[in-house]
Amino acid sequence: MEVLYEDNHIIVVNKNCSEIVQGDKTGDTPLSEHLKQWLKEKYAKPGDVFLGVPHRLDRPVSGLVLFAKTSKALERLNEMFRLGQIKKTYWAIVKKQPPATEGELVHYLVRNEKQNKSYADIIERPGSKRAELSYKIVNRSEHYFLLEIDLKTGRHHQIRCQLAKIGCPIRGDLKYGFDRSNKDGGISLHARKMSFIHPVSKKAMEFIAPSPDEALWKVLEL
Repeated sequence: MEVLYEDNHIIVVNKNCSEIVQGDKTGDTPLSEHLKQWLKEKYAKPGDVFLGVPHRLDRPVSGLVLFAKTSKALERLNEMFRLGQIKKTYWAIVKKQPPATEGELVHYLVRNEKQNKSYADIIERPGSKRAELSYKIVNRSEHYFLLEIDLKTGRHHQIRCQLAKIGCPIRGDLKYGFDRSNKDGGISLHARKMSFIHPVSKKAMEFIAPSPDEALWKVLEL
């Protein structure tokens, strides 16, 4: 666990692709609980530690996760995420070149709870939710392309689903059509940058998460 920033109200962590942010049906200990224990030991707190989770990353995704250390911060961050006041930028590695070097994707997503998967369509259907993102190719290797993605909405598996819909599934993402898994079991999607106004101090904050320690990431981020 890599803590990138901490103050009295918030804490920012660079998550590994193997970690879950909150508990799920697997029963694995989530990142939130590891972080509570870390805070408890760091400050020698005798009682329970408060830690709020205003947003999540899918388990196979790496990168920035923002937590709240106070209820005041949690309430305000929840509202900021709801209003789209927290800007999030992702990096994704794909094998197939997108149809343009940069562009916007707009789809309507329907979530299948049983499959834990979303399906994208260009037509709005009953129960669907509008999903928007913009992307640009920022680098390429012999076989792969590095995309920088600005997320405009926060839908279930949105980036994974929308890139797969245009024929560019993310490297390692078997669920959305990539042909083989990554060695670490994750997918090559990284929550790279986050910027927002601090919920309490009102200062402008920006964080950048180092990419995973893997050869292909190191080649593409140069």
